[in-house]
Amino acid sequence: MDKSGGPTRGPETGRDSTASGAVSSGDGATALGRIRVVLSHTSHPGNIGAAARACKTMGLGQLWLVAPQRFPDPEADARASGAGDLLASARVVDTLAEALTGTLAAVALTARPREIAAPQVAPREAAERLLPLTAEGEVALVFGNEQAGLSSEETGLCNLLCQIPTNPAYSSLNLAAAVQILTYEMRLAAAGGSDLRSAGHALEPAGFEEIEALHAHLLATMAALDFYDPDNPRRLEPKLRRLIARAQPLREEVNILRGLLTAVDKMMDEGADERR
Repeated sequence: MDKSGGPTRGPETGRDSTASGAVSSGDGATALGRIRVVLSHTSHPGNIGAAARACKTMGLGQLWLVAPQRFPDPEADARASGAGDLLASARVVDTLAEALTGTLAAVALTARPREIAAPQVAPREAAERLLPLTAEGEVALVFGNEQAGLSSEETGLCNLLCQIPTNPAYSSLNLAAAVQILTYEMRLAAAGGSDLRSAGHALEPAGFEEIEALHAHLLATMAALDFYDPDNPRRLEPKLRRLIARAQPLREEVNILRGLLTAVDKMMDEGADERR
């Protein structure tokens, strides 16, 4: 496969004997069903079809497309090779934030080093970290545009960054191939079943919307304290995102922080009233 997403040679049945695996029902299948594969600003429809095929081969059924340049498209259908149902059910949204709404965590695949960013992990560790969260809700694997990858703003919305180890002399990796690697690791992790889960773990991780609300509340309170200047933010915002992403706070922990910020806001309001 090449970066252009052009048609492959020869017939493709989509029925490779290796496609069936240890996870066919039960908790593993439920976990895989709660994983969103998100393709952001894909430039070639053939890559969307090939990515759909990669997802279905590994038992993942959720495909989300952020502002694709061409979709739907016959070439996407042709490259899906039996995974047309994933294309038919694909969710098309305008922004990555929309695609992540309702998720508990997201891993961004990126080939570029990021100076200020979320923690970086290998594909296997990414799968091992994401899979237990599917017991509580949905998670996401996020892939960028074929040429430009993900923007800094997009990676800032994700909890972890993932880089696939490749040959340093030739690191070019087709989008669908990258999707195949990550979805394979998710299937492999799911096949481990309870070994990768915390039995009886009742604590709920914070969702995407709750984390974003915490970011907004932090910035608003810091601005009111004159600790943060929205017109000259420097690098404070991405550093805060990195800190929170590294912590991976639970819902109750986010609520504690929001309660503290609300108390600070109240004290500032009362102080302002007294000075009037």
